[in-house]
Amino acid sequence: MHSVVSRSLKVFTTTLAAALLALSTPALAAAAPPQTACANRQVPPPPVDTSEKPAPGSQVPAPPAVPAVPAGGPRMAECGLVTPNGALNPPDGNTAASWLVQDLDTGAVIAAKDPHARQRPASLIKTLLALVVVDELKPEQVIVASKEDAEQECTCVGLVAGGQYTVDQLLHGLLMHSGNDAAHAVATALGGDAAAVAKMNATAAKIGALDTRAATPSGLDGPGMSTSAYDLSLIFHYAMKQPEFAKVVATKNFELPPAGGKPAVPVLNDNKLLGVYPGFLGGKTGFTNDARHTYVGAAERKGKRLAVVMVRAEQKPTKVVDQAAKLLDYGFALEDDRAEPVGQITYQAPGATSENGDSSALGDNGTGNSGTSSAAAAAKADPFGVTGWIITLVVFLIIVGGFVVGHARRKAAN
Repeated sequence: MHSVVSRSLKVFTTTLAAALLALSTPALAAAAPPQTACANRQVPPPPVDTSEKPAPGSQVPAPPAVPAVPAGGPRMAECGLVTPNGALNPPDGNTAASWLVQDLDTGAVIAAKDPHARQRPASLIKTLLALVVVDELKPEQVIVASKEDAEQECTCVGLVAGGQYTVDQLLHGLLMHSGNDAAHAVATALGGDAAAVAKMNATAAKIGALDTRAATPSGLDGPGMSTSAYDLSLIFHYAMKQPEFAKVVATKNFELPPAGGKPAVPVLNDNKLLGVYPGFLGGKTGFTNDARHTYVGAAERKGKRLAVVMVRAEQKPTKVVDQAAKLLDYGFALEDDRAEPVGQITYQAPGATSENGDSSALGDNGTGNSGTSSAAAAAKADPFGVTGWIITLVVFLIIVGGFVVGHARRKAAN
């Protein structure tokens, strides 16, 4: 009798342990911390020169806090390539340390590489400055360029001290030719460099660009400058919804008026894909010694609008714009294959509330496909939860085990 009961108990306990392990493994895996930390998760790589040395008596600001829940969904916290399951890797030859391809209409992240690594934006930060300008200054407002504006560290569009320019004209010089003189002029109109930078950072925080801190209006490196491929994608996505911004970056040729006895200044768009890549909608380029080459551009094909961001890239073995074109091709191919998105551009920090009082992310498609909302949806779909099912199974197996043991004892007694 004893051997029969023992065998029955052994079978029961083994079955119970296996069932508990099977059910609890997903929950444990979900709670487990990341196995490795990505490079530059908190700060960009060390500077190569003294451009980020703080002024005497001041310190480098602490880096922006790394959110516990990554903006854009759980896969946005991954290091290296982040591509749809089963998708081919992107084309060879891409030199960017981080990049992201997004659907400019839905906000879906199609593919990325180390999207939340902290990098430097260079002149791509002018997109953030442009958002402040569009929000606070009227296009027809006239600004008189100062001697300080005209003597900024270039790239410069060619402002003349004493020249009168409208905000719209300065915005063209700012975005088409990345004029640091135009950046300084509009920053002065916004209250000065410090005030403009504060407004840029307030805008970044408002729309959920949590990796971003501007240190200068122009994108020249400065203490605490930080962003990420994800944040620059979010900022560009938001900016392309502003008609004034979208019109300027799509402009190929422009002219600043004559000033100070000097002739009109032609302004050519320095984004070399404009007019070359089919369906190109515009974008922005940037470079500093610390940031290296940065790039954002968008194009439309078959009714789909995609945008690519690249940071810390190099011009060899091929030009950055050519690398960007290949990433756009790759993104359109994934869209044609209806590949599953790997994340979602959202305009709200995790845990914040939207204007209507809910905590959903403010993505364009209205689905709120962020990591937090996905988790909330999963919880709503299964309100009983993993723990509840485990307890139910334990009780059930105990009852079944009681019947098994009782039956074994009666059989042995007979």
